Amino acid sequence: MGEPDSGGHGSGDPDGGSSEAPLQVVIVDDHEVLRAGTRQVLETAPDIVVVGEADDGETALAMVRDLEPDVVLVDIRLPGHSGIEVARRVSAGFPGTKVVILSAYDDPEYLREALAAGVAGYLLKTMPRDELINAVRAAGLGTTVLDAAVSSHLTRPARASSGGDVASLTTRERQVVELVADGLANKTIAARLGISARTIEGHLNHIFAKLGVASRTELVRFALANNLSDLSRPSGEA
Repeated sequence: MGEPDSGGHGSGDPDGGSSEAPLQVVIVDDHEVLRAGTRQVLETAPDIVVVGEADDGETALAMVRDLEPDVVLVDIRLPGHSGIEVARRVSAGFPGTKVVILSAYDDPEYLREALAAGVAGYLLKTMPRDELINAVRAAGLGTTVLDAAVSSHLTRPARASSGGDVASLTTRERQVVELVADGLANKTIAARLGISARTIEGHLNHIFAKLGVASRTELVRFALANNLSDLSRPSGEA
């Protein structure tokens, strides 16, 4: 993890920036190789310094509290809090820090949820390095930045949450929905199904995307409204 730059928070000049006050960035991604690659790209810019890295949502929130960076680059899918939840909490509690989603998913529902959570941008991991650098600079200055590949989604009608794609749920995902609707925590669900808590997080991220919900509370409401809380339990369960 990097240390905060002694120059304080920067205002980042989009044309090259001031080395006196570089833009401070935290990278949040559970893949170490991707974090390292993003850091390498950003630090080719003289006006950007990566002051920290986190591999889960809880660590990311603690890092924002400690470092108060100018920009946080957050992946959508993380252990613990999702990238959307991290964005929501940072936007509410640390208005001086801009959150930019850096995702592998060109998904209109993710985009809408991210914007509703108060993000300053939604970028794809496939974007060219120079565009990433410029987008981070712009976000630091308060500009909303959207990858060209996802911005067109904003002109399309949103999917109604009551009409989420229930049919696309796998058998395992349906089991997870039922247990969430029963009020069980992820660790308990993992123990019931004989898989890891991290795998449960992955299932929930897929479920949220398929059903068009943004939280466990919304998922429970959806499950009750669509009779998904009365599914057969896995064999061998009490």
